[in-house]
Amino acid sequence: MNRIVIAGTDTDIGKTVFAAGLTQALGATYWKPVQAGLEEETDTERVARLSGQPTLPEAARLKMPASPHISAEAEGTTIDATTLTPPTTDGPLVIEGAGGLLVPINRETLYIDVFARWQIPVILCARTQLGTINHSLLSLQALHAANCPIAGIAFIGEAEPEVEQTIIDFGQTTHLGRLPVLREITPDTLRDAFTNIDLATIKEAMS
Repeated sequence: MNRIVIAGTDTDIGKTVFAAGLTQALGATYWKPVQAGLEEETDTERVARLSGQPTLPEAARLKMPASPHISAEAEGTTIDATTLTPPTTDGPLVIEGAGGLLVPINRETLYIDVFARWQIPVILCARTQLGTINHSLLSLQALHAANCPIAGIAFIGEAEPEVEQTIIDFGQTTHLGRLPVLREITPDTLRDAFTNIDLATIKEAMS
């Protein structure tokens, strides 16, 4: 298979930075199916800058920074979820979703529906901050209910061992490591920080 999906419990939790680090660590290609918001650096541009690895063009590029279905409708269009198919690459492929799992792509399809159709292992990225137990367990429950294969959960933030273990125990999933808070995010600092991530387990999930 040699593919992995990066999903998050919410938006702005560091999912794109994690995706960049994983893309760099695996020597992979990166693909984000839908980009909503074009005024600032896009997620694809950020991953390219931080990973130094190839990136593929988005299937949909939308101007408004909002849920994809709202952003598309603002431009008088609708995203056809059936056309979102992971591209073929020579090496590993890292795919990043948008926001949380239940973000709508259109008025009928959620991101998790697409992930379920793909049957590609999912890494769930979660904050370690207050509230993460609820958000993480709800997200894991949704993945299980949709029959999505789960590679495990990666935490982002300051170490919270008891919180992290609680999520692992109740969520019955694998702890893939924790990406610490980086004062400065550069290719070098990201590479160093990613030594905390269980790449062996991720590679096994992708095989």
